Amino acid sequence: MTARLPDLTRVHRHAERGSQERTRLDALLDDELVGTLSTVVDGQPWAVPLLFARDGDRLLLHGSTGAGALRHVVAGASVAFSVTAIDAIVVAHSTFDSSANYRSAVLRGTVHNLRGPEQAAALDALSDRVLPGRTREVRGSTPKEWAATLAMELPINEGSWTYKERTGGPSAPDEEVDVWCGVIPLRRVAAVPEPAAWSVGPVPASVLAVTRGRE
Repeated sequence: MTARLPDLTRVHRHAERGSQERTRLDALLDDELVGTLSTVVDGQPWAVPLLFARDGDRLLLHGSTGAGALRHVVAGASVAFSVTAIDAIVVAHSTFDSSANYRSAVLRGTVHNLRGPEQAAALDALSDRVLPGRTREVRGSTPKEWAATLAMELPINEGSWTYKERTGGPSAPDEEVDVWCGVIPLRRVAAVPEPAAWSVGPVPASVLAVTRGRE
């Protein structure tokens, strides 16, 4: 008898915090820059944080061709890619009841290796996600640089992802309270750009786009 596989898209703990609304997933992926790619290599768990960019119904990833685990991944190993945003610290009447407001997602599937024009387009798209328009400000990558870089895509397929979030303040206590309770909102900001010693010219549009978007 074949064992029944678990439904990995379902949220079991605090199921009310789970959602299958694709717009929520896309908003999280568009807000964050870094996720963790996980797989199993030679029977051992493996995980690495990677910059990523959402491009429609896929995630774009990149890494070194010298990374053995990434070669394992592009050869067809199953992967999980997790992304988390912490939006607030929730301060309750006890440490047990304190929490955090967050948005999180786990995407599963297999990664596809992109080559030729697809590789170049994917790496440019990822670069412009981090620094909007930077590819128009600098020289193009050299053949040696292309050869040293893996460009990968992870499709975002229906039924292949889980989304969970917590919002709001602390739960109302069932006892008398004599301490402050509430929420500490958190946000990521961009500070004043710091030029390198060999930098030439004014701060470019790509850098200003990041600082203005994170003021």
